[in-house]
Amino acid sequence: MNQKLFAYIAASPTAFHAVATTAQRLTEYGFTELSEADCWALQPGQGYFVCRNGSSLLAFRMPEGDFSGFMMTAAHSDSPSFKIKENAELPGESMSRLSTEKYGGLICSTWMDRPLSVAGRVSVETETGIQMRLVDFREPCAIIPNVAIHMNRKVNEGYAYDLAVDLLPLYGDAGSFRARLAELAGCPEERILSTDLYLYNPQPGIEWGSYISAPRLDDLQCAFGTLEAFLTARRANNLPVYCLFDNEEVGSRTRQGAESTFLSDVLHRICAACGVSLAQKLPGSFLLSCDNGHAVHPNHPEYADKNHPIHMNRGVAIKYNANQHYTSDAVSAGLFKYLCKQVQVPCQMYCNRANLPGGSTLGNIANTQVSVNTVDIGLPQLAMHSCLETAGSQDTAMLIRVVQRFFETTIHPASDGAYRIL
Repeated sequence: MNQKLFAYIAASPTAFHAVATTAQRLTEYGFTELSEADCWALQPGQGYFVCRNGSSLLAFRMPEGDFSGFMMTAAHSDSPSFKIKENAELPGESMSRLSTEKYGGLICSTWMDRPLSVAGRVSVETETGIQMRLVDFREPCAIIPNVAIHMNRKVNEGYAYDLAVDLLPLYGDAGSFRARLAELAGCPEERILSTDLYLYNPQPGIEWGSYISAPRLDDLQCAFGTLEAFLTARRANNLPVYCLFDNEEVGSRTRQGAESTFLSDVLHRICAACGVSLAQKLPGSFLLSCDNGHAVHPNHPEYADKNHPIHMNRGVAIKYNANQHYTSDAVSAGLFKYLCKQVQVPCQMYCNRANLPGGSTLGNIANTQVSVNTVDIGLPQLAMHSCLETAGSQDTAMLIRVVQRFFETTIHPASDGAYRIL
């Protein structure tokens, strides 16, 4: 399973590629792509998926008859990186650099002295209009070099990087960036209208001992795991929905982010096709917000809450926050714990230290548009937002097993928050 995860990550250097890779997998399982601009003729029992902006995707399978509600998972397709600006090359006296800006809360030092590649999408002028084309340089073509310690004697005492100076990548072949881009896009240079391009780490994932290390584990590990569960779960008396949202790393406030109307728009159209109201089906619905969490650091265990540490290879983590940055409560966490027990997957409880507030994720943001009981879960990992992250070798399989059971579960809610489960 970890090798399948590594292949998924390698094929997904950007959010656009993650959606394309996911769409290909869904198509292999017989799912049909829909367009938001078309009328939908949804057939009972058939699987469908729809993309927005090429970087977010929702997939669902229609029921054979009436259904209890929507059983949904959400992960995100984006990862912290450097976005390459429109005028990409900064020519120097003897070397060419790429003009970039930071995307998300990355750990800058981990991007230094590491062979990097470029991927994204290109807007191309054609005879019939405009096309979006995915590109991937694949091979290393850039590096962000450190200054030698002889010239920066205090580099090991902590260093504040200047994003406009220290973190500009050296590009291998001066003056050739645009030409290479046009070659990959299959068009003349003058036909390129605009770009969304990012640096990425092309290093393949590796399994070593009890651990795995790979780029973009946050959050492609959850994106992959929930997709595998969605595709392999047995059908139940619910309507399963797989969500993959872009722009979580920058707040989700985009037309394709978790705070957009994307999910509610699709659910309304599904309900219209079934002749039911969304308001009627939401009480019997549930959302798993899936985003990795912080494992106890071997060198800095003091950063973890003493009563709520999470460890790699010891099960899926349920994430709690009193201020609702995470949505887990007694109702939603209780259901998830119940499912974990059913499939013998251990679960752990995660809270940030009271004086070290963490960030939020998809659940509380998606709930502003589609209000359902939600639990925030994730897999423990080290070095979140690093250019290379580490997690437990057993954890992906455990996530898949419990999410399979989630999709196979039908819930009937009571007014006090209790559930009858089938």
